[in-house]
Amino acid sequence: MHIMEGFLPTPWWQIWFAVYIPVILYGIHKLNRLVKEKREILPLLAVAGAFVFVLSSLKLPSVTGSSSHPTGTGVAAIIFGPAISAVLGTIVLLYQALFLAHGGITTMGANVFSMGIVGPLVAYLVYKAGMKAKLNFYAVIFLASALGNWATYVTTSMQLALAFPAGGVLTFGGFLSSFGKFAAVFAITQLPLAIMEGAVSALLFKYVVNVKSEILVEMKVIEDSVVRKLKGIST
Repeated sequence: MHIMEGFLPTPWWQIWFAVYIPVILYGIHKLNRLVKEKREILPLLAVAGAFVFVLSSLKLPSVTGSSSHPTGTGVAAIIFGPAISAVLGTIVLLYQALFLAHGGITTMGANVFSMGIVGPLVAYLVYKAGMKAKLNFYAVIFLASALGNWATYVTTSMQLALAFPAGGVLTFGGFLSSFGKFAAVFAITQLPLAIMEGAVSALLFKYVVNVKSEILVEMKVIEDSVVRKLKGIST
């Protein structure tokens, strides 16, 4: 992530567009409905979008045709759900492709699928599972954001392995060999980056809980009893 413009051959860049477009359309529908019903969430939506933009712009060279960076989409997924997070990811990736030479238009489908769909979905599921298990809130935020980041890069490694299998022929063995190489290169930078993203995400949520916890409760991101416990308020 971000896979650069023109790097994916036909038919792979078209396939990823076909996969991600229905998800984005659903996300736009959910976003429009949410904004109409709860306009007070607009500032929080803007913060989540800015968080995705800033973190995903901090790129480090990782492998030919790609780069490593935090994603920030875990925070958006936890608050708004993976579908709306995919919309925010699309907006950010489109801006970066057009004005920052970061990613590309033909590779937009692949990049959104990994950073805007798979990563947020993993973060969302980890968060829900962690809260259901009644684990520490900030520890769950850390895990959800970090694992969402790693899931993004596992997906990117898979996309590159499918497009460039070992030996030039797409076989199961060729795919696995190529996937192992891409994933190994990404791991060098992604392991520490994901840990950093998890910590920053937990700090961001600590701030939101302290100043705007009622919005999180209203959106059913967190229960009021958990907020009271985090703030040290006795019931």
